[in-house]
Amino acid sequence: MIRAHRIRLNPTPEQAEYFVRAAGTRRFVYNWGLAEWNRQYQAGEKPSARALKKQFNAIRKEQFPWTYEVTKSVVEGAFIDLGKAFADFFDGLKS
Repeated sequence: MIRAHRIRLNPTPEQAEYFVRAAGTRRFVYNWGLAEWNRQYQAGEKPSARALKKQFNAIRKEQFPWTYEVTKSVVEGAFIDLGKAFADFFDGLKS
């Protein structure tokens, strides 16, 4: 038997706004990483999630200061997801 638990959040308006900002930031970082990964891959380089995270953090303060409004795990999680997505993709090509 599979059991599931439903938990309903009742965020305050401030918390709801923070959730929206966090989701938008993660989406932006993921898309930035995806575009940069594709650019580097087409240039013949071998990008990695760790290298892209380092590259993003180097330019983050100057170009994307608004990403500091949310916790750092939002940014880290986007690169972890991106790395997993490409690992799964390339593992599929090997089969």
